Amino acid sequence: MLFVHGILGTRANWRGIARRFVEARPDWGAVLVDLREHGDSLGQTGPHTLAAAAADLGELSHALALPIGGALGHSFGGKVVLEWLRGRAGQPTEAWTIDSSPSPAEPGRDASATTEVLSVLRALPRKWQSRAAFVDAVSSAGQPEPIAQWLAMNLQRSEDGGRVFGPELDAIQDMIDDYARTDLWDVVETLPERCTLDVVIGGRSPAFSEADRRRMSELGRLQPRLACHLVEEAGHWVHVDSADALVSLLTRAFASAPGDGN
Repeated sequence: MLFVHGILGTRANWRGIARRFVEARPDWGAVLVDLREHGDSLGQTGPHTLAAAAADLGELSHALALPIGGALGHSFGGKVVLEWLRGRAGQPTEAWTIDSSPSPAEPGRDASATTEVLSVLRALPRKWQSRAAFVDAVSSAGQPEPIAQWLAMNLQRSEDGGRVFGPELDAIQDMIDDYARTDLWDVVETLPERCTLDVVIGGRSPAFSEADRRRMSELGRLQPRLACHLVEEAGHWVHVDSADALVSLLTRAFASAPGDGN
């Protein structure tokens, strides 16, 4: 199973969920991915788009020389997984999106919150004496401490013992823009043969409009390979707000999965 984070996250976001999933389903493995311009995947050439990130996953699948049975992505990562299903090499047979609407972003939804965070980062230096100094500065700029700690996962250790914020912000902006304008309902409505899609929606999240929720629910009734799961108590960060519920969904879904899955 490939676990894919969202914008300005890193593979570390999925450590706890992946560990619990593998403990419950030891016949499956887990690969935690840093998307381009995140974590340890810096210095990628453009364009920085959903399609480019999906192609990266295909190349990773080839490099691992393993069949990728499943892929799960949160927010931007969910759209990357959907884009991967568009006939690209190495695509998974079981896809999961976590609070990731296939629609273009509407003003005021999750893309705008990420743009606000990006504005804070642009106003700050890239180099820091310590992680704590970075967290304090982001918090002082008006961001909640959990957001500051999350962003700090992208700090890289520098040669002088300090920290450097790794992602190129222009590349991140390009990815946000592509996420916001891309419509992937065609993938949901015409899933590749032998592929299943599970869509997890946070009950308290604004990522899905009411119209999108109704549309996805209706498709779930019509499409036997599409399942919708509403986690009532969760916001956008389903894997943080309702980790137990998400692990339960995953372990039940993969209870009869093939033993050679990854």
